Amino acid sequence: MEQLNMGFAFCGSFCTMHRALDALEDAAGRYTRIVPIVSERVAATDTRFGNAHDFMREMERICRRRVIATVEQAEPLGPKEPLDILVICPCTGNTLGKLAGGVTDSAVTMAAKAHLRNGRPVVLAIATNDGLGGAAANIGALLARKNIYFVPFGQDDCKNKPTSLVSDFSLIPQTVRAALQGEQLQPLLLPASEKR
Repeated sequence: MEQLNMGFAFCGSFCTMHRALDALEDAAGRYTRIVPIVSERVAATDTRFGNAHDFMREMERICRRRVIATVEQAEPLGPKEPLDILVICPCTGNTLGKLAGGVTDSAVTMAAKAHLRNGRPVVLAIATNDGLGGAAANIGALLARKNIYFVPFGQDDCKNKPTSLVSDFSLIPQTVRAALQGEQLQPLLLPASEKR
């Protein structure tokens, strides 16, 4: 097991939550400490994809620690309880916009702000229906930002959702390894698929 203190944050792309949980489970088998973080929306929203309470209990089972779900709980991740790396998976278009604009109004964006002020890497595994639409400018802005790295992504359903982008969550470990070396995993753009 690799000695690594990782934050693993979830935003509200509810249709990808089960794949994100699989990625968390994989990370828990690779790294010594994982701090689970959720946006307030994830903490409070039951959807057809699952119950918020059950989802958070599963995160706690995997990580063997309580979920951080408020701005106040996330703030110490910078000065008092620093992480080696922060993964945001899934990272929604909403969160991309907040990160690009410097908005800190959720547990996830506070964790990112606290972590970035320590000069450490943030890895974004995007899942957004408007990645080639409204969120494209934010992706571009973040690609140019220091200490921000992307899990390679592509169109997940180019016929039915032509602006939708989703990262390949199975590439999180390789992206983390590269980000810790100050490098973006390549190729960044994956071929389009009917369904990812």
